[in-house]
Order: sequence, then C-alpha cells, then structure tokens
Amino acid sequence: MSYDLAVWEGRRPATDEIAGDVYQALMELMDQDGETSPTPRISTYVQAVLERWPALEEVDDVDEAPWSVTPEASGSIVYLCMMYSKAEEVSEFAADLAQEHGLVCYDPQMRCLRP
Repeated sequence: MSYDLAVWEGRRPATDEIAGDVYQALMELMDQDGETSPTPRISTYVQAVLERWPALEEVDDVDEAPWSVTPEASGSIVYLCMMYSKAEEVSEFAADLAQEHGLVCYDPQMRCLRP
C-alpha cells in the first residue's frame, strides 16, 4: 500500500467534492490515454520533486527512497505514490511545491485539496 497524491494543472476547485470529481475524471483520462507526454508545467514540477527525492531507478538503496512507485506524469496530471513511513514529509513538500508552481494538489485518501 502507498500514500498517494495527485497534482494537476487547472483552476483550483471550489470544494473538496468538486476536486474529487476532477480527480476521478483526470485519472480515467490518464488510464484511457496511456502514456501521454506531460505538459511543460507538470514536467517542471516533477523535475523539482525528483531533485529532492530521486526516482526509484536512480537510487542504490530503494529503501531510502520515499516512492513506492516513481512519480507517473501524463498530460496535465502527475500521480505520486509514496511509502507510508515517509508520507508526512513527502506529501507536505509535494503539496507546498504544487502551490508554488500554481498547480492543484489533491489527497485521494482524505478526499481533500492540499494545502
């Protein structure tokens, strides 16, 4: 199991409920479209996240990486899957960074926008 966040481009939804609907639609689109190149803003965001914590494929000891799966970006969304033991630190950083980049961050476990 992992702790997950979704970060996407677009207007920040007015409520957590609307954000959940947007999240579901984007995830369905991501599943349908397969591998779509990430948008420039999402690419920049992912690069910044991976500067802090490298992709699983780039670390010698995967137990030291916070990822359960390397972040997956497609089009205007990136899905971050992190280990529970590092979720608090990583999710806080990822949410703050998303806000700095003008992106929306949604927590599907808590069904709420972050921060």
